Amino acid sequence: MTGLLSTIGTLAVASRPLSWINTAYPFAAVYLLTTGGVDATFVIGTLFFLVPYNFLMYGVNDVFDYSSDLANPRKGGVEGATLPPRLHRVTLIAAVALAVPFVVALVMLADGRPWFWALLAISLFAVVAYSAPGLRFKEIPFLDSVTSSLHFVLPALCGLALAGTAVTGAIVVTMTAFFLWGMASHAFGAVQDIVPDRAAGIGSIATALGAAATVRLAVGLWLGAGVLMLFTPWPAALAAAAAVPYVVSAAPYLRVSDEESGNVNVAWRRFLAINYVTGFAVTMLLIVGYLEGLFS
Repeated sequence: MTGLLSTIGTLAVASRPLSWINTAYPFAAVYLLTTGGVDATFVIGTLFFLVPYNFLMYGVNDVFDYSSDLANPRKGGVEGATLPPRLHRVTLIAAVALAVPFVVALVMLADGRPWFWALLAISLFAVVAYSAPGLRFKEIPFLDSVTSSLHFVLPALCGLALAGTAVTGAIVVTMTAFFLWGMASHAFGAVQDIVPDRAAGIGSIATALGAAATVRLAVGLWLGAGVLMLFTPWPAALAAAAAVPYVVSAAPYLRVSDEESGNVNVAWRRFLAINYVTGFAVTMLLIVGYLEGLFS
């Protein structure tokens, strides 16, 4: 029993609990606000993007990144499990087994909505392609940040497709801003891994551009996301201010050297906390917007 509990605990860490909300929230928020109610689709979709989706994404990552993770000092905790080889097969089987029932249920619930089927298929492909051998999008500079951003944007798009939401200009602008935020977040996070990634022969947007240039790119993308939100209806435009704490947190590292890139981990840990604060603020804006009829 002790061994089983230990295995479950390790697998739970592999799913990155701190990041669950980052994928479940986009789906839940857009679906709830556009349909105005809680139903089976909302519950199943939210649960899927909360745990199985993350377990599949990060479990596959931790299995196939095992060798490089051993040399990465920030791995082995909330920022990523260092899965022992004996758990690799178990992790892959459990990740697929947990996801399949939810995927089948959502496909059935989305009968007659082919756009959702396509978006869900792309979502599943992206979470596997990011880390799986033969694809390894995470090792292709720029495609790594694009794919990582899609991991968070696609749940929101799935929510829109399931809800049958009409695509408006405001939605396009908001999803584009969200995409830029995702790219910035991935790029900035990759900076702290430059030294261990290069030692392991792993490519990334940060190993290609260098630490300082990648931080500047991330800041530019966050600013771009903020500017785009200014073109959305009031009060959604206030979400532009959400870019400020990310930029302020990253600003001290605009000239960081590759050798000192590991120091960015301090800002990355702040980033994890900032997500919750800005997430709360955006939630308040969504509620106000809903009450004012912006999502009807």
